[in-house]
Amino acid sequence: MTLTVQTLDDATVNRWDEYVQRAEGATFFHRAGWKEALERAFGHKTHFLCACDGDVIVGILPLAQVKSLLFGNALSSLPFCVYGGVVADNEKVAQVLRREACRLADDLNVGALEFRNREASTTDWPVKELYYTFRKGIDSDDDVNLKAIPNRQRAMVRKGIKEGLQGEWDNTTGRFYRVYAESVRNLGTPVFSAKYLRILKEVFGGDCSVLMITHDGEDVAAVMSFYFRDEVIPYYGGSTSAARTIKGVNHYMYWELMRRSAEQGYRLFDFGRSKAGTGPYSFKKNFGFEPQPLPYEYYLVKSDVLPDLNPLNPKYRMMINMWSKLPLPVANVVGPFLARSLG
Repeated sequence: MTLTVQTLDDATVNRWDEYVQRAEGATFFHRAGWKEALERAFGHKTHFLCACDGDVIVGILPLAQVKSLLFGNALSSLPFCVYGGVVADNEKVAQVLRREACRLADDLNVGALEFRNREASTTDWPVKELYYTFRKGIDSDDDVNLKAIPNRQRAMVRKGIKEGLQGEWDNTTGRFYRVYAESVRNLGTPVFSAKYLRILKEVFGGDCSVLMITHDGEDVAAVMSFYFRDEVIPYYGGSTSAARTIKGVNHYMYWELMRRSAEQGYRLFDFGRSKAGTGPYSFKKNFGFEPQPLPYEYYLVKSDVLPDLNPLNPKYRMMINMWSKLPLPVANVVGPFLARSLG
């Protein structure tokens, strides 16, 4: 095998995505479309590396640099994505791609290089034990899936149905953004730009959907999901303040997505990552999903310690409390300038 490492360009996009579709360990977040999405939405510099044996791709590593005066300078696979890291046919190829990534991180003089692995690698790099993912198979039978939800959460799903909640697909992102922006403001987090979510829909097309949840004709919750192979991945979701007066809104939303996805032939529900000790972590676990640790690995360049850019860091607690009290129009104007650096 004679390996060369190249960067993704227009001529290799199709071969890259064909490799992602067939390679063991690849995820939706390894798709070539993330290069376009991150560059168009945020202007971040991307470095999508592919290892080739002649003209045949045998490994990939998507990377992007997020540089900010407030939050530092990092190279990651992949910012704004829950999974990343090397996908390769064998360990030799993986080592070649990791070496090239380390060389690039040194050249860019970043604080750290981050691999958002779903499975541990063979390196001895430091690992952050913070995030967990929640993945579970779903059946073609609604009754089987409903019975797999523990009793208390299943009761909440039924309360949501009794409340008259309705789900509907939306091919645009405008309604979704209004719900999502309010939801993350209430949680004390800067919201992404509406442009970013619109670009995701444009880039990934039918593999990116928006499910709106309404009550008496009013939008009360929404979720943007991704689809990969036989998986559905609810990714960005939230509910409005009005949803607090209605029983079972979030339970109903994820059940409705699960039900519709099973009907469409998807067989795995990926509930995404959550931080241990948080409300979303408990919600997913109580919904019948077992937490699986995500071994995020780091190659430190300028930093002496692992990056800790997350809401659980006490350093950001005052900012979170302040942000949740901002008027929504102000949060929606200022938020995207901060969110672009919170990959």
